[in-house]
Amino acid sequence: MAIQTNRLTLAPATVELARAEINNGFEFKRLLGASVPKNWPPEALTEALPLFLKLIEAAPDKVGWFNWYALAQADGQSPPILIGGCGFFGPPCNGAVQIGYSVLSEFQGQGFATEMVCGIVKWAMAQPTVVRIIAETEWENPASVRVLEKVGFTATGSSADMRGTRFELLAEN
Repeated sequence: MAIQTNRLTLAPATVELARAEINNGFEFKRLLGASVPKNWPPEALTEALPLFLKLIEAAPDKVGWFNWYALAQADGQSPPILIGGCGFFGPPCNGAVQIGYSVLSEFQGQGFATEMVCGIVKWAMAQPTVVRIIAETEWENPASVRVLEKVGFTATGSSADMRGTRFELLAEN
């Protein structure tokens, strides 16, 4: 199961991929079928990788409700390149899921984050148990706010840690 957008393939994390990402870079590249930049993973994800692995190991049948790898499509002669990641904080709870996303610095400002978020939002909204998607971003990250607004999210208040804004997108949108 992968999600295709105009320029990206979003590949869901599996137990095998998540283990390789942490323990064996060569195997990670092989399983992903992509070039992996030296600065992968983004700083924001480094500490979270073991947690994501535990979550995926605990629910291997819930592929799609955790990490997705964003691969920029190749020119036909080169393999795709891993440019970012997105995903959910777990399966729906009371009809809601929360998303997060990150793009490596050298690929920022090119619309990849918007394309990535659109892709997983469409996938999530196609699932019968999802009625609302939540995202939180810090105030000092206006690019992330723009991504959410472009995708159709609406600001609904302060984030849980009070350092940013909470956004929501309802299924009827």
